[in-house]
Amino acid sequence: MTAAASTTAPPAERRFRWRRWLIGALSILVGGALARLLGWDIVAWFTDLWDVISSISAAYLVAAAVLKTVQTSSVAIAYFAILRFAYPGRVRFLEVIAAYAASVALNSILPANIGTFVLLVMFTLIISGATFAGMLAVYGVQKIFFVLIGAFPYLYLFLTVGGSFAIKFEFVKTHPWATVTLLVGGGLLLFLVGQMLWPRVLKWWDRAKDGGAILAYPRKYFLQVFLPEGISWVASLGVIAVFLAAYSIPVTFDTLMRIVAGNSIANVTSVTPGGVGVNQAFNVASLKGVASTTDATAYSVAQQLFTTAWNLLFWIVMMAWAFGWSGGKQLMGESYRDAKEKEAERKLARAAKKAERAAGSPVAEPGAGAAPE
Repeated sequence: MTAAASTTAPPAERRFRWRRWLIGALSILVGGALARLLGWDIVAWFTDLWDVISSISAAYLVAAAVLKTVQTSSVAIAYFAILRFAYPGRVRFLEVIAAYAASVALNSILPANIGTFVLLVMFTLIISGATFAGMLAVYGVQKIFFVLIGAFPYLYLFLTVGGSFAIKFEFVKTHPWATVTLLVGGGLLLFLVGQMLWPRVLKWWDRAKDGGAILAYPRKYFLQVFLPEGISWVASLGVIAVFLAAYSIPVTFDTLMRIVAGNSIANVTSVTPGGVGVNQAFNVASLKGVASTTDATAYSVAQQLFTTAWNLLFWIVMMAWAFGWSGGKQLMGESYRDAKEKEAERKLARAAKKAERAAGSPVAEPGAGAAPE
């Protein structure tokens, strides 16, 4: 009986292994078909990626990979600190960095930054007692540094471009009353809107305040959130500098600020997966007068191809390490479905509020203001 069992075990193991290989192959095919439907020609993408890898020195690629890893890991450290204060004893760093790596990878290949929405859903699934409102607060705390630093490139360019003040504020001299009206009226409008929305903000914050718990400790917030995100931002500049140097484009602070500002605008206006095409146009414009159109385009394409590939690889490794291959796939699938459902619910709620306001307006009341027949 035992001998028979031992002889039948190996074939069963082989059959299971072949089935896993078949599932893996089908997953790749389905993923490729989905990418094609989303407008991402994955075969051409891999061809271009190989051309980039084979044309750039390995030293540049290694440096870019290290800096990109530091960039992603540093933000994950900041998220971990925020979440640890919000949900003590229920957060593991490995799971946080895996979830954030997934978000970065998805934002590289999908439009509308849907990866961020998936990240917040993933946090609610892997952290006991976490709510989506709390995750929105966590996201808000995490964005403080990047909102502040995001204004720096624009301020730098504004101050360093010759004649900026004379050009930008010429309208103040020519239209003084319009300027006063704009400033005073705009300030009053913001005050009234804020006053109207304040009760809702307080109600939301009451449900989400756990997510911002670390803000009650300014020193810890600065050391554990603000500082790691500063390191991440510097690492992102390093990635840009590496690829500029790889294509013999002068690396100066002015050039870096031009590209960062251009990428910021591209991310806001992009509707294509990963901002393909949009980033290239802005990078070429940002490098005008510094590099030829050919070199600027080659730099932009190389940077986007390599960083996207590295984001995907880092995501796969971290998800498999943190959750296992099967667990990672299940978590991602559930998070993506929930993210789409929450987005649909938000749209339905917005439409319901509009319909409710329309139904409650004086125009909707029978007999009120009826036009003569």
